[in-house]
Parts: sequence; structure tokens; C-alpha cells
Amino acid sequence: MIDLQHLIVQNRHLSDEVKRRVDQLAAINTVAASVSQSLDLNLTLQTALQAVLNITGAQAGGISLIDEDAGEVVLRAQQGWVGDFVKENPMRIPLGKGLSGRVIAADEVVVKNNLTESEQLAVPRFHNERFRSLVMAPMHARGKIIGILSIMSYKPNSFDESSIGVLRAIADTVGVALDNARLYETSVENQDRLSAVLRSTADGIIATDQSGRIRLVNDSAEQMLEASADDLLGIPLREAPVQQQIRDTLLVATASRSEERNKAFRVDTDSDRVLSVLISPIYVESQVQQTTATDGWVIVLQDVTHLRQAEIARTQFIQAAAHDMRNPLGVALNSLMLLRRRISTSDTETDEIIDIAETGINRIQSLIDDLLNLEQIQSGYGLNLVDIDVGELVYEVMAGIRPLLQAKGITTAVELQSDIPTLYADRRWVTRAIFNYLDNASKYAASGSQITLRLFVSGQMLHIEVADNGPGIPVDLQARLFERFYRANTRSGIPGTGLGLAIVKTVAEAHGGGVYVHSSPNQGSVFGLTLLLNRVQA
Repeated sequence: MIDLQHLIVQNRHLSDEVKRRVDQLAAINTVAASVSQSLDLNLTLQTALQAVLNITGAQAGGISLIDEDAGEVVLRAQQGWVGDFVKENPMRIPLGKGLSGRVIAADEVVVKNNLTESEQLAVPRFHNERFRSLVMAPMHARGKIIGILSIMSYKPNSFDESSIGVLRAIADTVGVALDNARLYETSVENQDRLSAVLRSTADGIIATDQSGRIRLVNDSAEQMLEASADDLLGIPLREAPVQQQIRDTLLVATASRSEERNKAFRVDTDSDRVLSVLISPIYVESQVQQTTATDGWVIVLQDVTHLRQAEIARTQFIQAAAHDMRNPLGVALNSLMLLRRRISTSDTETDEIIDIAETGINRIQSLIDDLLNLEQIQSGYGLNLVDIDVGELVYEVMAGIRPLLQAKGITTAVELQSDIPTLYADRRWVTRAIFNYLDNASKYAASGSQITLRLFVSGQMLHIEVADNGPGIPVDLQARLFERFYRANTRSGIPGTGLGLAIVKTVAEAHGGGVYVHSSPNQGSVFGLTLLLNRVQA
């Protein structure tokens, strides 16, 4: 009989415990259902607080959030209070102070079922609310405490273990909901800020997704592309209703995914505008779908028409100045030649003086010509881009320079890769760049040596290399070889203006490429330049 009575009591306790757990689960579900209806932070705060009060039967409640930047716990929502501690007189408690500090430090529920005015509080005016019972529970989200959920009553001993357990159980549910709402609010705020920046910037900005569809176009991009956002958004870049020259150039630049780097170039529009284009790949780590392909592109457009016009005006000014300088130099040179013929006696000293003067005048003329060439290439003024047969170009260059090399006792060899595609470039300047490399090699190569001209394709670039077996160049001098007027002092008495390699670099960059050199002392040198084979103009 005793055992049966004991069993009945145990079953009753078990039933009560099951009921308590069911009530807690129901409370959690109720709160979860209430706070999941909105991502608006203020609305979620009030909804969550009202749901908690309904479930616990408390007369008042509050939700405080941790402001890590300010180092404070801030009351963000309240119900059932007499005073306004949220807007009119905000309750802000330094971290670690008061009852909230105890909750956060211990990461446990704090219960005060007999709260008196003698209790030391971080905010003394809270005593004016006349609450006698208080329960404060920490709220967690993403593994850390984000705030405190509190319930209050005007009567002492109002909260038993059941209500405390319910508050403890639902605190994290409220915390996760509030954290989600806060993240959404931050996301919306950042998006609004980004939209404001995109609207106000003078740069045109376009963003595409992985499939090449345009997902973002700002106002400046609409003006530069002469197309509205309504006609561009959601359209594949290859079908975008913009000028063909712009579209083709962007397609070529975004077609290659082999190089994970930014690409910069200029493009001329049909409306006589010059756009500077910077294309950057976007890589986004996806938890749903793993892919190694570029997730999209950000295209930044700048209208640099005024810069091009200024460059052309500067080049035209330099051309006029060069013409004005050539005239007196020509007069001086002709006068020296006439003077030489008029001198009847053979005077070695006089002949030497005249030779020095003629050499100086010729050097100045060469310097003027090289400076003018640099200005023309850099400004793009007068560039004439055409399709070039690379093999034919090489034949013409070698035919022009071979007599000069043979006079110095230097032999030549050409290594031309088969099936090199057509090069879209300025024939005159590419010829000049190759000639400068060959001429530079001939100045340092010994008589009886060989210079090799090598052409091959790597990726989208045509490589042109000139190899010699000259004295080589120390590594510490190689970085400055392509600077204007810089000459490595490896040998003395070598003629030149110091602009030949600078012109090669400028030609390469004007065609979307660059220059490089491989050399070691006493092991010869290899000077190379790269040219972009497609129609993207740098």
C-alpha cells in the first residue's frame, strides 16, 4: 500500500513536470511565432515584450540591448512602466555596473522577489517605478550575450520557479529574433548608404552577376552609356543596348577568367567621348553552391574626354614648338656645311670644331624628335589602329635594320611562332618599338655576335623579344632602364638620347601591354614587350 501511494505521488510530480515543460515549449512557440512576423527591430522589440508579458503574467517588462561601441546596456523597449526610460530619459548602464552587470558577468538569471529601496541600483530613479519583484535573464545570439530580458511586478514574491524557467527558456528565442532584426536593420542601413554613394558619385558603376547579367547601374553610368537603367537591368552584358564599341570592349575584357586581377583601359565612343574603364572581378564564398568561376564583375567608368583633349592640345603645342626649334637648327646645320665647303685650306682643328657642332645639332634634333614621339604615343593623338600581319611586319623591320647590323658585323636570327593571329595596332609605332630594341642591342653587341628576334603568343598577349649576347646589365640597374633619359653606365661612348627604351615602354602600354628585361652581367640580355592581340585599347 505504501509503495502504491509513493508511486501515485511520483506520477503526480512527473505529470506536473511534464505539464511545466509543455507550458514552457508552448510559451517558446508562442514567442517565436510572434517575433518572426517582422524584421523591423522596433516592432520586433514590442511584439516580443508583449508576448513575454502575456505568458509570464508579469505586470511590466523591458528589453535592454548591449551597445558594444558605447560600452553600455541600453533599454530599448518597455511596457507597464510609469516613466519613459527609452526616449525621454534613456536608461543607459555602463557594462559591469548594477544588476545588469551581474547578469552579464555570471551569464545567469538574476531574481529579486523582494526589491526594496535600499537596493543599490546603477540607475536610482528606477526605484520610482515601485516594482517589488524583478527577474532578469540574459539573451544569447550567435554564441554571445546580446542583451537582457526583464519582467517586473508591483507585488513581492511574484515569480516562482515556473515563471523563471519560462523566462529563461524564451530569452534566447527573443535574443535570436532581435539579433536577426538588428542584422536586417544594419543591412538595410548599409544598402541605403551604398545607394546614396552610388547616386552621388560622378563615376559610372555597373555590376554583373556570374551569368553576365547586369544587376546594378547608377545614374552616372546611364549618362555615359546613353541608356536607361530600365533597359539595362537584368539584361546580359552581350545584349546591352549600348554602343557597339563599348559593348565589344567590355565583353572582351570580361571574357577571360584566367587572371584574377583588375583590368584597366580606355575606349572611344561614337559620340567622341573617351571613357576610362576599370573592371574588377567579384568572388563570393557560397555555402550553397561551390564554384571556382568569377561570381561577377564591377565595372567603373570615368569620362576622361577632357584629359584626352588636354593631352592632344599639349601634343599639338609641342609639335608647334618642335617645328619652331627645327628651323633654326636646320639653318645652323646648313651654315656649318656651307662653312666647311668654303674653307679651302685643310685645317684639322677647324674640321674637328665643325664636326663637334654638327654632332651637337644632330643630337638636339634627335632629342626633339624622340620627345615628340613620346608625347604623341602617350596622348594617343594620331594613333592609327589597323589589322597587322605579324610575319609581314617582321620582314619589313628586319629588311630595314639588317644593313645597319651587317655594317657592324652582327648577324640576325628570327624565331616566329606559326599561326600568330592578326595584331590590331598602330603599324608605325610597333615598328618603331621593335627597331629601337634591335638598335639598342646592336649598340652593345660585339662584332661577329648574333641578335635574335623572337615572337610568340601567350594567352591574349603577343610577346616580342630581342636577345643579344652583349655585356649584360646588373640587376640593380634594370629597374630604371625604361625611364626617360636614364642610361645604364655599362659602357661609355654609346650614342643615343636615353629615350629609345622609354618609347618602347610607351608603345607597349598604349597597346594594352608592357615591357620586361632578363639580364645578367656577362650573359647577354633579353628585352621584351607585350601587345594585346584583341581590340581593347589601353
